[in-house]
Amino acid sequence: MIIASSIEKSYGPQILFEDVSFLINKGERIGLVGKNGTGKSTLFRMILGQENYDSGTLSIPRGYRIGALEQYIHFTQPTVLNECIDALPPEKQWDHYKAEIILSGLGFSEQDFHKDPTTFSGGFQVRINLCKALLGDPNMLLLDEPTNYLDILSLRWLKEYLNKWPGEMMLITHDRDFMDKVTTHTLGLHRKQARKVKGGTIKFYELMIQEEETYELTRKNLENKRKEMQSLIDRFRAKASKATMAQSRLKMMQKMGTMEKLDTEKNLGFRFNHLPCPGKTVMDIKNISFSYNNNPDENIFSDISFSIGRKDRIGIIGANGKGKSTLLNCLAGELTHNAGSIINHPTACLGHFGQTNIDRLEPNNQVLHEILRSNPRLSLQAAHSICGAMMFEGDLSKKKVSVLSGGERSRVLLGKIISHPTNLLLLDEPTHHLDVESIETLIEELNDYAGALVIVTHSELILKTLVKNLIIFHRGRAEYFHGGYEDFLKKIGWEGEPVAEKKVKTKINKKEARRLRALERQQVQASGS
Repeated sequence: MIIASSIEKSYGPQILFEDVSFLINKGERIGLVGKNGTGKSTLFRMILGQENYDSGTLSIPRGYRIGALEQYIHFTQPTVLNECIDALPPEKQWDHYKAEIILSGLGFSEQDFHKDPTTFSGGFQVRINLCKALLGDPNMLLLDEPTNYLDILSLRWLKEYLNKWPGEMMLITHDRDFMDKVTTHTLGLHRKQARKVKGGTIKFYELMIQEEETYELTRKNLENKRKEMQSLIDRFRAKASKATMAQSRLKMMQKMGTMEKLDTEKNLGFRFNHLPCPGKTVMDIKNISFSYNNNPDENIFSDISFSIGRKDRIGIIGANGKGKSTLLNCLAGELTHNAGSIINHPTACLGHFGQTNIDRLEPNNQVLHEILRSNPRLSLQAAHSICGAMMFEGDLSKKKVSVLSGGERSRVLLGKIISHPTNLLLLDEPTHHLDVESIETLIEELNDYAGALVIVTHSELILKTLVKNLIIFHRGRAEYFHGGYEDFLKKIGWEGEPVAEKKVKTKINKKEARRLRALERQQVQASGS
């Protein structure tokens, strides 16, 4: 059990927490939500004793063990398995099988168990840290964005594992679908305070909207009463015989107090700029293969053929390192395929979101200049409008790219894409650094986009909501699948998993996504009216 009472925290003039109080009971699994910058990771550091708060109390029982996913990489053992076994409690050091089960679930092969952990990529090194956190047998587990470095197979495994977690847990993730499926409660950081509700994220947002609408209605009623009373006071003051009455009404009005108008919440808001394509097919791909050294024996993928219709929705899925991003980069012209052909329609106009594009943002440019650079025909007013839609209003548009966070850089790249018309979007993990609210906006706009979409994603919510056909990297090959993600789970399934899965209709996910977006719009209206 953890009890936070009246926690206050500021960084200079910026107030982060103001009277934050909450209680985490035995067995509760908490999803921690809030816009980027509201203090989610800061709260984790406070619970871990890594950051001080200005005032208030944070009570943790004596002997209560807290484990966390460490982003800092430091290995001391010669092999992956030994590194993970070292995290087991002393009395359980012989439970090697637990480490092997978790490592396998997180995507490590038996051969990987005996490799030096420092030889793995950064993403897999974080997975090793995740395995260590799960093995530590803590009373409470703190997981800060564990989904960022996992592929879809590892995410599905972790979802099942956390649902059986016997202790308490707090989770930060931008994957709302994942969060809702592994948590019992939602703790939201909103307007410098915290609110805990039983249930998923939708319940939290509904409560926030309801409370803010009630607050705004009460504030307006109070404001009207004060205006009426002030009008009476002004009239009474003009007459000497009613001066005493005016003074009495003035005291009454002072006792009524005031209610401050809520600040308007900033939300991502934009539309993709569509260029109609007169042809049925935007891009035709025939028998393409790719290897980095032009050696057919080392092809990452071979003989893939498919076409992209002008309104197609295609998801590229599979484990990490199998070639998903490589295929997308070939479609975008970032890489040249070794065999086969890719033929674009003469009017094809691509919008590409990928790590290569983010890396090419000019560090010394202001956000506004980056947007202008993407389309020479763009007017200054239109560029400012795009900056505002990407939450870079006013002076924020003058921020240099070099000081932007990962999420801010993602928004800049989205701004560059919407600055010119497209009829084919090629998106590689576009949600990676975005907060929950921004992801919901992106999903809705992609759903409304009139052109074609090819997306690499590990988000099952996006796959179920947006995608109609798939390119699947599995079983040592890549293949085109005619059907959506749930069709794939029913008919083929992931290797090592049972094929049958309870069906959740895609329409429910679309409805839920629109519902959350509608709640966000209500929140903006409530705080801005």
